Amino acid sequence: MERIVIDGLKCFVTVAELRSLTKAAIHLEMAVSSVSRKIDALEAELGARLLLRSSRQVIVTDAGERFLPRARNILAELADGKNAVQELDSEPRGLLTVTAPAAFGRLHVAPAMAAFLQRHPLIEVDLHVSDDVVDLSARRVDVAVRAGVLPASDLVATRLAGMNRVVSASPAYLERHGWPQKPEDLLDHQCLTVNGRVAPRGWWRFEGVNGNQPLPVRGKLRCDDTDSLLHAAISGAGIAHLANWLVSDAIVAGQLVPVFPMPPVERSEIAPRRDPAEPAIHAVHMPGRSNQAKAQLLIRHLKEYFGSPPYWDLAMEAAGAGERHAP
Repeated sequence: MERIVIDGLKCFVTVAELRSLTKAAIHLEMAVSSVSRKIDALEAELGARLLLRSSRQVIVTDAGERFLPRARNILAELADGKNAVQELDSEPRGLLTVTAPAAFGRLHVAPAMAAFLQRHPLIEVDLHVSDDVVDLSARRVDVAVRAGVLPASDLVATRLAGMNRVVSASPAYLERHGWPQKPEDLLDHQCLTVNGRVAPRGWWRFEGVNGNQPLPVRGKLRCDDTDSLLHAAISGAGIAHLANWLVSDAIVAGQLVPVFPMPPVERSEIAPRRDPAEPAIHAVHMPGRSNQAKAQLLIRHLKEYFGSPPYWDLAMEAAGAGERHAP
């Protein structure tokens, strides 16, 4: 890519974000006229007007709004490539700020961080575990691990692992109350449900059942914390419908039993096309951050550490969870 186009991309992104030629020029340490000329050259190269500029305001055109996330990604890729080359002969160092959902962070991200820090002893990590969705820009977060369906945004997302829900209960509960034979039978059981917040996508939803809408299950125990629902299920309080990564250890230990047959673990060498609305574990980061190379290093480590298929699915398969069925 010609240098003039790269400079134009930097100027366009900065002006679009600051909504001011003057502020952008100050930020870039350039003359206002130079910023304007570089954007003119970029618009000529693209054959489209990206910004409507006047002495008092800057308006991003429809074409500019569509091009903006792509421009950010191009600059981010260039920065990643530059950092990768520069770091060939140097050990990565410095601070990374990372967020993750509370339960997933405790069970899977924290152990992965221990292995990451052993491999990269000059890196430090601030790990924050919380179910709050953090604004990466406001909190200066380098990498956010998120579980579920990602909303549309300008963040760069990397899929780390698939995510599905497992209907499970303790052997003691099933012995006392019987074993549901089909999803509709759950309506006659004590089901552990979410209280106080919107239920996660896919909660008590089964393909071809109830018009693909969630079953109106009920139970005596409701809770706003899925980790607590897991322990309640282990104690025999009812049937849970929790994420595979959350129930895996309990199923392997025999504390919980899958109520319905589990699908086979996916081992395709070719990554299938994914529905954006399909729940999964992702790592997201903002393009153009100074810690871009270290963020990518961590994301690659997480993907490698979790594995494909992820180790929690392999552990359940090895324990014979997919073969269990009602007596």
